[in-house]
Amino acid sequence: MELPKFDETFLPILEVLKDSEIIKGRDLFRLVVDRFYSNLPQDLLGQTTKSGDRLIENRIAWGKSYLKKGGFVHYPQRGYVQITEKGKSAKPENVSLNDIQSNVITFYEPEIKSVPETIIVANASPQDLIDSGFEQIEREVKDELLSMLKEVDPYAFEKIILMLLKKMGYGDFIETAKSGDGGIDGIINEDQLGLERIYIQAKRYSENKVRETDIRNFIGAMSGDTHKGIFVTTSTFDEKAKVKARDAHHKIILLDGSKLVDLMHKFNVGVQTKSHYEVKVLDNDFFDSEKI
Repeated sequence: MELPKFDETFLPILEVLKDSEIIKGRDLFRLVVDRFYSNLPQDLLGQTTKSGDRLIENRIAWGKSYLKKGGFVHYPQRGYVQITEKGKSAKPENVSLNDIQSNVITFYEPEIKSVPETIIVANASPQDLIDSGFEQIEREVKDELLSMLKEVDPYAFEKIILMLLKKMGYGDFIETAKSGDGGIDGIINEDQLGLERIYIQAKRYSENKVRETDIRNFIGAMSGDTHKGIFVTTSTFDEKAKVKARDAHHKIILLDGSKLVDLMHKFNVGVQTKSHYEVKVLDNDFFDSEKI
C-alpha cells in the first residue's frame, strides 16, 4: 500500500465538495482523508515531507491547487474552497492531470520557458530534480498570486502596489482620494522633502489589455511637479500603449501582470516562506585534513 499521488486526489476532493458547501481548506484535508484514506496504515498517514508537513495533506493541497487551475473548484474567500459548476458536471474520465494541464489557463507566463519536465526527468541529476521542483512550485505560486490579484478589491490592489514599491526601496507613499483623483492612484516621494515624485496608476484587469488611451490619460493626469510615472496592471499592454509610453516626454515604466508577480515574489509581498531545505554535500577538506 502507498499514499495516493497528488493527481489521484482529484476525484476524492470533488466528491467531498459535490454538495456545493463552502469548506475550510483544513477541513477539506480531514474529510478527504477520513472518507477515502482512513484504511491506510498509520505509518503511511503519518509520513511527512522534509519540511515536516504531513505528506498526505501536502498531496491533497496540490490536488486542490490543480483543480482550481482547471476551473473545477474556486476559492470564494481566503482559506476556503468550493466546487464550481464545471466541477459538479465533470465526468471522472475527464478529471485527469493530462486534461487539466491541456485545458488550464495559465495567468502567469515566465519570460524564459523551463525545460520540459519529460527531458528533465529522463536526464536528471538530483540537483536537476531539486531545481525543477523549486521552479514548478514558484510557477504555481506566481500563477495563484496573479489570480488572487485579479479578484481583490480595486482599492486593495492599489494599496498592494504602493506597498510593493515601498518594499522595493522607494520612499513613503501617499494614497490619493478614491474619487476625483485625476487618474492617479498613488504618489511616492523618492526623497524625504518630496523634491522627486513618482505617480502611480494601477489597473486591475481580468482580461482587457491596457490601451493607448489609458496611457494618454495617465500622462495627462500627471501634474507639472513630476516627470516619472509607473503604470501597473494585472493584464498586459497592447502595442500602441507601449509605444505611447516609450515616446512620452515623461519617464513611464510599464509593469504587466507577469512582471508584477515576479517582483511581489522577489520582495515577499503577498507570499511567505513556508519551508527551508538543507542540502548537505561531502566535506572533502575534512577528510584531507591532518586532524584525522
